[in-house]
Amino acid sequence: MIELLLVDDESYVTESLARTIPWEEIGVMEVHQASSATQALVILEQHAIDIVISDISMPGMTGLELIEAVGEKWPHIRSILLTGYSDFHYAKKAIQLQAFDYILKPVSDEEFIKSVSGAIESLKDEWDAHDKYHQLLYNRKADYSVLHASLMHDLLLGRVIPERTLSTKLKEYEIQFHTNTSAAMLLIQLGKHFSAMDHHSISLMEYAIGNIAQELFKEQFHVWFCKAPHDCLILLVELKPQIAEELEMLDSYTLERQNILKAAIANFRTNVCNYLKGELSLIVSEWFSFPEGITAAYRSGLSSMYLTSHHETGSVIFLEDHHLQEGISTKSLESLYRPPTLIHLLESKQWDTARLKIEDVFRDMETARCTREQLYEVFLSITNAFMYIAHKGGQFISQIDQYAFDPLLAQSILVSLDKLRNWALEMLSKLQKELSESDQYTKSYIIKQVHELVGNPSGHDLSVKTIADHVFLHPVYLSKIYKAETGEGLGDYIIRMRMERALYLLKNTNKKIYEITSELGYQNPQYFSKMFKKHYGMTPNEFRDG
Repeated sequence: MIELLLVDDESYVTESLARTIPWEEIGVMEVHQASSATQALVILEQHAIDIVISDISMPGMTGLELIEAVGEKWPHIRSILLTGYSDFHYAKKAIQLQAFDYILKPVSDEEFIKSVSGAIESLKDEWDAHDKYHQLLYNRKADYSVLHASLMHDLLLGRVIPERTLSTKLKEYEIQFHTNTSAAMLLIQLGKHFSAMDHHSISLMEYAIGNIAQELFKEQFHVWFCKAPHDCLILLVELKPQIAEELEMLDSYTLERQNILKAAIANFRTNVCNYLKGELSLIVSEWFSFPEGITAAYRSGLSSMYLTSHHETGSVIFLEDHHLQEGISTKSLESLYRPPTLIHLLESKQWDTARLKIEDVFRDMETARCTREQLYEVFLSITNAFMYIAHKGGQFISQIDQYAFDPLLAQSILVSLDKLRNWALEMLSKLQKELSESDQYTKSYIIKQVHELVGNPSGHDLSVKTIADHVFLHPVYLSKIYKAETGEGLGDYIIRMRMERALYLLKNTNKKIYEITSELGYQNPQYFSKMFKKHYGMTPNEFRDG
């Protein structure tokens, strides 16, 4: 709430301003008046004043002397000076005293409102910066393991996080990973020795395994360790820049990089065995571009974990050596990854559309000869989407359906396409019931309308104004509602959906860049390219060529 103080020895000036200016419209909740600088100082002691507007020429203490005193005792206050003198000396002195603005009398309402509005915006910017600073301090003091796991889960389960947002989070959470670099993923399962322990003991063992991993890998890798959404641990590794640069100078870069990783893993397993007296089984992904490839790497690792018969304690499977394929590029699974994605539909509570999407996926699979690997691919993709939305709504997926978490129980529903379809649709109904009843997951009807509009095939060229027209609200008011409900700006959401659509078209069609530009509602291919690079760190051409 903004409180403002008007100071002038000619009381008709302050009274006129107090009566004529639409204070509430510009965000001022309370206006105080003083007829002298001395009286103003008393009011400043008694009230939480944010803005002082004072005449310069007053008997006794002048306006310049007043704002100097204000600046010394209340440096957060914005000061604006009014005067009938146009002498530069006053303006120069006001600048030296760091006055926010300097206005000549007689003051027009338009100029006055503009000056006060500028001071209010300046205050809000400062408050936002202050809040962010204290939030950062809180984040530093919070349990980093929870923050690390939450961010990792979002990425593993398919949440698309804009590059700038992800980079900010990585920095705030002190995770030494960089975007657009190569990474590898280790899926770690505890051996039989650990399985006999109680839950608390296993948690301690998992913590110890993470500490051992970070200690042993840190010489050559940046590491990110946490508990995975499914029943395993995740260790993400990225070569340190200096080591990567040295290896890149070698013709055998790929081989040497893999040898370094294998040696580190062997040392890691040996130390776990020596210190914790237990064996580990590992699935090691192929190297992928972080963060773009992390979801696919996770699915690939889980598929291998479920499908391979190599379940002996202490086994290590390198997917790069086995050349295991996910099969996600097959035509029969195209509808699974076509925007809007299942996560997007569930996130916006478009339950009926999500149900139709799942049915489309299985209808496409019926027309092709589906392999067991493809059944697992669909199962894992749908499970990941369900798990992400459940966690976001404050629920545990295992409480809603045990098959979504336990790979052994999942085997019984992966014997046929019909069983998997029935499970997916039944699970969707359970999820809808649970989350619709949860206050934590409830969003307003307006937000649901916005998501449906933007999620439609023709929704990519919509603007904030056109969406506002559809829901019969003023664009500014709609933007405020959307931001308050979702934490994301409406304009940012529209751009994110456009960029996800662009990514799909670039990857799965042969359309020209200018055709994609037009389809997404952009008039200028150069501007579209700039937005795409800002979002993904590369131009559309670079993405397609890569």
